[in-house]
Amino acid sequence: MRRFLFIVIGILVLVAVLGFSYKYYFVFGRGVKAGELNFFVQKGYVFKTYEGRLIQTGYKSRQPGSIQSNEFDFSVVDEKVAQRLMTCSGKIVELHYKEYLGALPWRGFSQFVVDSIVAITNPNTNQKEPLN
Repeated sequence: MRRFLFIVIGILVLVAVLGFSYKYYFVFGRGVKAGELNFFVQKGYVFKTYEGRLIQTGYKSRQPGSIQSNEFDFSVVDEKVAQRLMTCSGKIVELHYKEYLGALPWRGFSQFVVDSIVAITNPNTNQKEPLN
């Protein structure tokens, strides 16, 4: 009986670990989003994370008869990418991101985690800036 209970508990723990790993560490999708960087901040009480919002061109409607701009809320883990985005508010940026099924407190508040910057364009001059 003791051996059976040990096996059942072991299987339950294994299933819980696999479920947690799938929900929070499995990369569900990858992609690139482009738009004007509305804001980018570092915030949090215990875990200081970088959060931002990208305003995309076009409009979408969540409710019939209303108009709302497309917004892309994201988090950034890489310090180098975060420091570069801190200077890009109001510019047109193209961001490569990974989509997870769930958000973790130390990774940010969003399921979308930006891992690199593809391009930065100044809307005044319409020229791309170097990414170094």
